[in-house]
Amino acid sequence: MKNVDYIIVGDGYAGLFFAHQLIKNNKSFVIFSEGRKSASQVSAGIINPVVLKKFTTFWKAQEQIDFLKNSLEEIKSYTGENYLINACIHRIFHDENEQKLWLKKSANEELVNFLSEQFESLNVVKNDFLTGKVNQSARLNVNGFFTGLFSYLEKNDFLIKEKFEYSKLNPSESVYKDLKFKNIIFCEGMGVKENPYFSEITVNPNKGHHIKVKLSHPIPKNITIKKKHFLFPTGTGLYFYGGTYDREQLHHHIDESAVKQLVNGLSEFYPYDFEVEEVNFGFRPTVKDRRPIIGRHETYNNLYVFNGLGARGILNGCYFSRDLFRFIEDGVPLHEEVSLNRFK
Repeated sequence: MKNVDYIIVGDGYAGLFFAHQLIKNNKSFVIFSEGRKSASQVSAGIINPVVLKKFTTFWKAQEQIDFLKNSLEEIKSYTGENYLINACIHRIFHDENEQKLWLKKSANEELVNFLSEQFESLNVVKNDFLTGKVNQSARLNVNGFFTGLFSYLEKNDFLIKEKFEYSKLNPSESVYKDLKFKNIIFCEGMGVKENPYFSEITVNPNKGHHIKVKLSHPIPKNITIKKKHFLFPTGTGLYFYGGTYDREQLHHHIDESAVKQLVNGLSEFYPYDFEVEEVNFGFRPTVKDRRPIIGRHETYNNLYVFNGLGARGILNGCYFSRDLFRFIEDGVPLHEEVSLNRFK
């Protein structure tokens, strides 16, 4: 029987950023990956400290941005690559009122480091009312991040490419099949609904579609354009445009109305021809108060959940992986705002 400190179930942002905490702290572990593309793996990878509908920020935004940049440098030490793409978001204004609101908010203490006071005009796309630049915004090279980390995990025998079978888990004995463990972290996204130990947690699926398009006229490089959705180059000759939010149409196939919404949204500000080459979708695990759900099982002290990262999966996954690690290893209490117990 093999002994490990941790078993991680799930291979999205929550699972991989928690794995990073274990690597950094010399803990032994295995991570279960079914090999299906998670919502994290088809995400845009946007790193954004601003809610771009209302020009507001959110809890711990600066701390999360700083912690992510530091963590990606640490990850580079063993994968050989930093997956941060410094491509700031340029938000296209719909009208003069949005310009005025942006300027007003940019003087706000919470937003002064995020909202640029200088408006910019972009080539190629329609931006009659100019654009506002979000300072400190960026993107994650999503494909590079997952490819690089999976490669490292596999090379070091941390990766188990199979579905986790709950029926083979004996939490009272801390045994799963031929593994003896100290703790299990369930990072399963919407898969948690099938987990008999945490199926009651209040995460709701939010279906997001994006398209990959071939543009007849390239847009400026090293920026991310946002109007209704995000547009940026993928590095393969195609551009990513998305993603939608849908809490109603939750079937497991492409929703043509979402594709139409994306095509119309892109046509609003991109005045040239483009072709849709690819459509993808995933189910974000969201929580009504927009904060993650982290905590320990009420009966089994060796079972934990890390879920509900929502649309800010990169920032939430990275930052709160440390909080969960400290909670387990050092007994540092979790913030009430993210604790599993807050809904009881």
